[in-house]
Amino acid sequence: MTRPFKRRDFLLMGSAVAGSLLLKSCGGSSSGPSPAGTSSPSPAAAGGGNTIKVGILHSLSGTMAISEKSVVDAELLAIEEINNAGGVLGKKIEPITEDGASDWPTFAEKAKKLIDQDKVVTIFGCWTSASRKAVKEVFESKNHMLWYPVQYEGQECSKNIFYTGAAPNQQIEPSIDWLLDKYKGKPFYLVGSDYVFPRTANTIIKAQLAAKGGKVVGEDYIPLGGTEVTPIIAKIKKAMPNGGVIYNSLNGDSNVAFFKQLQGAGLNPDKYPSMSVSIAEEEVKAIGPEYLKGHYASWNYFMTVEGAANKKFVDAFKAKYGAERVTNDPMEAAYIMVYLWKQAVEKAKTADDLEKVRMAALGQTFEAPEGKVTLENNHHLSKFVRIGEVNDKGLFEIAYASKEAVKPIPWNQFVKDTKGYSCDWSDPKKGGKYKVS
Repeated sequence: MTRPFKRRDFLLMGSAVAGSLLLKSCGGSSSGPSPAGTSSPSPAAAGGGNTIKVGILHSLSGTMAISEKSVVDAELLAIEEINNAGGVLGKKIEPITEDGASDWPTFAEKAKKLIDQDKVVTIFGCWTSASRKAVKEVFESKNHMLWYPVQYEGQECSKNIFYTGAAPNQQIEPSIDWLLDKYKGKPFYLVGSDYVFPRTANTIIKAQLAAKGGKVVGEDYIPLGGTEVTPIIAKIKKAMPNGGVIYNSLNGDSNVAFFKQLQGAGLNPDKYPSMSVSIAEEEVKAIGPEYLKGHYASWNYFMTVEGAANKKFVDAFKAKYGAERVTNDPMEAAYIMVYLWKQAVEKAKTADDLEKVRMAALGQTFEAPEGKVTLENNHHLSKFVRIGEVNDKGLFEIAYASKEAVKPIPWNQFVKDTKGYSCDWSDPKKGGKYKVS
């Protein structure tokens, strides 16, 4: 059963960064980190045989399963393609899949199990920032490696995590600029799930709007998985009687209730357009295009992106999982991160020596479905920015696309406490957070 993430949990968890928090993992770690800069194999990763074991850790049950099951499908597709092409270093990839069950302590427990018992060399996993924060301590204490495929709130740059989804300057910030230009003078109402990503995202949004003359007239949260959205919709209508922009960072199946009731209350996109940062093609299909037509989402990839790489990805996905299936941004980020890991392993000539693989990953490029991406020294990808409008088929018509890939900025430059900071894991003197001179 899913453990709800309540307001009390949020307040109890401390953070070294404004607007962010750390979630406890269950239990301690018996393995300490290797000295910085060494290249000895991690004991948890050491192994032999004819396969290379990797972990897949996502929610296959609970409120986040609506989003995460398809990410697992994309990761397994990439692994199958790589194995069919000869594998990695002459070995087949052996995926071991665990269910985080939309429960953050469970994610931490499963991460430990994959590392300590299954001896995986890396893990592809998580969706919510709450789950990532829960496992971050595990990966850092064991000096292991996580590949994380979903856009997030930034304000983090771990040596032990590669982030292949968008940083705020590659999704949230450009979407705010676009909305300010398109809906000049309109107020904003912020709606999100009650955990780290929406709260930190809204901290960034409020700072950005304040700097650019925008106005926030309301901000509300509901527990992750909650469906009691009627009071929030009433507040939106009262705060913006003449219409305005709804910025939506709800996650999981809370979105089903929200958009159905939004339409039921007469808050249609002609007067109350919403911009979502966690609703993609898979969620549109689950909710129903009739409830989302005319609303917007900001991502780096849409299924409708034109190009040979995307056609190949979509065709392969449909061939494996069914012609009715759709692809989306987190799936694309999950798919390409498996290939980036493969390239890093091949460059390092080892899968077990995680320090060598980490360094080999820096600078890797890939002709992704979204366009050519590059893994930067801050462990984030340069990515294309896109805004799409939902059509009656449940797909996104692209309303805006950046002309080139945008470099990631993990430490937000609108938030006072992190302005002027950067991250560079190619230089041990700089590391995860340093002040730019």
